[in-house]
Amino acid sequence: MPINLSKGQKVDLTKGNPGLKNVMVGLGWDVNAFDSGSDFDLDAAAFMLGADGKCPTDKEFVFYGNLSHSSQAVVHQGDNLTGDGDGDDEQILIDLSKVPANIEKIVFTVTIYDAEARRQNFGQVSNAFIRLVDNSNGSELIRYDLGEDFSIETAIVVGELYRNNGEWKFNAIGSGFQGGLAALCGHFGIEVA
Repeated sequence: MPINLSKGQKVDLTKGNPGLKNVMVGLGWDVNAFDSGSDFDLDAAAFMLGADGKCPTDKEFVFYGNLSHSSQAVVHQGDNLTGDGDGDDEQILIDLSKVPANIEKIVFTVTIYDAEARRQNFGQVSNAFIRLVDNSNGSELIRYDLGEDFSIETAIVVGELYRNNGEWKFNAIGSGFQGGLAALCGHFGIEVA
């Protein structure tokens, strides 16, 4: 039985699941019946952060343009350009045993590709969720449904995995950003060309 989280809620991940190593992070969404003349292309990403809350290098930013971290601790399963269908739209695999020691948090985000040019925002998106699955047996551990709290935002920090006293925990964040992926990159210390 998965734990359903609400915004701001934190939960132990490894304490109640000793031996948990491989986690699949699934992110999904639906687009409301609203036509902006372009497809919605939402993109999931993971930022691997050090103690200062920033990515140590550009390599710790895992997204459609850099699908895996060199440690293989974070591996993006590829870009879904439309979000059609049920279930997860994009998936990121996490191997907790391979996360480098200098990484304290893995933050999961969803952004709208080319949102400004396409005049799109998260007010036009519904049923967004993140779920964490134990990849060894397929059981859903945690689910966080974001609700409809967004309007003009073009990027969302969905949630984060973080280390706490040798255990991994998950925090349901659900905070919106304007400025899309570039704003998130700046926030997490990645320089955008």
